[in-house]
Amino acid sequence: MDIPFFQVDAFTTRPFAGNPAAVCLLRELPDNETLRRIADENHLSETSFSAPEDDAYGLRWFTPRAEVPLCGHGTLAMAHVLLGRSGRDRVVFRTLSGDLTVERDDDAYRMDFPSLPPRPCSAPTAVAGALGRVPDICYVNARTHVAVFRSARDVAELQPNMPAVEDLPLPYLVATAPGDDCDFVSRFFAPGVGVPEDPVTGSVHCVLAPLWADRLGKERLVARQISPRGGEMICEVSDDRVLITGHAVTVITGTFHLPD
Repeated sequence: MDIPFFQVDAFTTRPFAGNPAAVCLLRELPDNETLRRIADENHLSETSFSAPEDDAYGLRWFTPRAEVPLCGHGTLAMAHVLLGRSGRDRVVFRTLSGDLTVERDDDAYRMDFPSLPPRPCSAPTAVAGALGRVPDICYVNARTHVAVFRSARDVAELQPNMPAVEDLPLPYLVATAPGDDCDFVSRFFAPGVGVPEDPVTGSVHCVLAPLWADRLGKERLVARQISPRGGEMICEVSDDRVLITGHAVTVITGTFHLPD
């Protein structure tokens, strides 16, 4: 089977920045182990797989180790490819997190995602130990520890202990703080699913955007992920949804050859 393959840098306007995602366009989706092995071969934080499904597209995301229920940069990358090929301005994806709509917004893309606000929790010693610094306050939701720090510099200087991060009871750990030239910054760590530090993580902004909207009293926020590659997005909080707008650029086009 020959699979149209693309590599897209998401949440950036230029190559070599943002978060690279592999995009595979299929007629139908194969078994889970085949999808995981393709993602492992690509060795990016996520590979996005899509196949037509009635008037929409089925969409799934795999890290090199496992399937994930929601992926922002993988959705953005897939929308960039599909809308670019079709010339349409809107696409609907059927996913483990429900139907997700992406619309073209001039030269960017606006994704309609669920809001996943965290709740305050006592600052666990394990989180401070994993990050090497005690946060001002901690939050948590079903899959994510959120450590809030006083400044962007505090977040930038973190040197996480990855085995300790992997030993945390939840798979995702995000460190965040107010930004100097944006509303908030973050870094995201998930070594347990094969992603030690993710360059730019759209899905975690479903957690961070409602948190910072409440803390700052704003509905529209400029967010920056300050990994070495870095990336930026606009987040708009509306009731139980978060609209995430970002850019993308295709850097590789080719064919993935899958044995029949």
